[in-house]
Amino acid sequence: MHRLSLRTRPSLSSFAVPLLLGCALSLAADAGAVAAQTVPVAKQAAWDHAKSLEALIDEMSNTLWEYSEIALLEERSAAYLSDLLESEGFKLERGVADMPTAFVAEYGSGRPIIGILAEFDALPGIGNAPSPTRQARHDGWPHGHGCGHNLFGAASVGGALAIKRAMEQHSVTGTLRLYGTPAEETVVGKVYMAKAGVFDDLDAALEWHPDLETKTANQHTQAMNNFEVEFRGQAAHGAFDPWNGRSALDGVELMNDAVNLLREHIRPTTRIHYVIPSGGQAPNVVPEYAKVWYYVRDENRELVDLYYGRVLDAARGAAIATQTEHSVKLLTGVHAMLFNRPLQEAMQANLERVGPPRFTEDQQRFGREMQAFLDLAETGYSTDLKPLADEPLPMGGGSTDVAEVSRITPTVGFTVASAPAGVPWHSWATSASHGTGAGLEAARVATQVMALSGMDLLLDSDLLTAARADFVASMAGQPYVSPVPADQKPVLPERRPPGS
Repeated sequence: MHRLSLRTRPSLSSFAVPLLLGCALSLAADAGAVAAQTVPVAKQAAWDHAKSLEALIDEMSNTLWEYSEIALLEERSAAYLSDLLESEGFKLERGVADMPTAFVAEYGSGRPIIGILAEFDALPGIGNAPSPTRQARHDGWPHGHGCGHNLFGAASVGGALAIKRAMEQHSVTGTLRLYGTPAEETVVGKVYMAKAGVFDDLDAALEWHPDLETKTANQHTQAMNNFEVEFRGQAAHGAFDPWNGRSALDGVELMNDAVNLLREHIRPTTRIHYVIPSGGQAPNVVPEYAKVWYYVRDENRELVDLYYGRVLDAARGAAIATQTEHSVKLLTGVHAMLFNRPLQEAMQANLERVGPPRFTEDQQRFGREMQAFLDLAETGYSTDLKPLADEPLPMGGGSTDVAEVSRITPTVGFTVASAPAGVPWHSWATSASHGTGAGLEAARVATQVMALSGMDLLLDSDLLTAARADFVASMAGQPYVSPVPADQKPVLPERRPPGS
């Protein structure tokens, strides 16, 4: 992979005030920054504000890590971030798109309208102390930020604060929105927010994500359907009169058997996986209710729809064979991510200005100890900045609801190394890593890159024009259509007691 020559954009946006036109200053030669770059004074101000917010970024990251609330139950996390933004002068709308933990914070007025995405949900059952070995948290809380959304939410909010302060300081016009998007781990939040139209008037959107590497996002993601199949039968005594029973669990197991036979006849790009959240109450009672939860993924919506249909055929056949009834509940669905080349190039330039995280020797020692515990190569955290490849990289597995935003408005993202190289993602190891100083360093880098990139979008009309043209060409005249039925609302989980 060779590094692209990134074009510079010397003209400032017509959206910026005349006072800013032509104003530029040399960037300080921070370690890892690109030398001899020049930027508008308002953009430099945003970068300076981002650096000054480091203590707050740390506080937000640590607070969200302590909360570690799972999808659509992020009540304290959403309240904490939205209250902070409101105290900073943002106008808040809470409970967006029928989700109590979704919110939109807005500052400014007029165009351009720039969006920043913030996630803050954790994963169930993978909580860990900030230790390089498997250890329960001191408070016994079972959930954890194995995907680093504590850092994600903190740095996105930090970037929004830095941009807002620079806008105030230099009278930059435009509208800045921070979107509090819950339930990314179940690929729900942005899907229903997109369906509600909250992204429709954006000129562009920014996002980032913790990762094992630092780079501009440029790898294909998978389209996906997330759904439950429930079977209902007839209870009976498992020994005394089983002939009077009709086992809902038999329905689930027969469906799963059929799907597992289907695997021989699917494309290499297809992924089908499931869990059984409910399979009965006791061995001596024929289960009258059982539920299986499925994901079907592939490289585009057409293939997802194809194999989703075949999985539903398996459910239908299983119900017939077991004389049970079944029902299907599509919880959510997403497209594959749509990349925007002009925004990727601008993002890469800002990543190179800021540079990758600069981890301390103690942090690298932590990383090596964790890798040793996991029998991995003891290389510590990655300190490289990956170049931007000429074309999007092949699909690596995984889906994101950011894809829905990317099909409504030009969208760009990046990742920052936040866990030791090679450790399993969505695990206790990443939960532990994201509660350490190395995780905080990743969030600080992300805040700076977000601030610089947000100011690019506010100040550079040429960039927005190029991004819009690329977006229109990629969509090829096809309007965005949500994978979720128009009248469907998000399925909200029952409120659970702490520790559940």
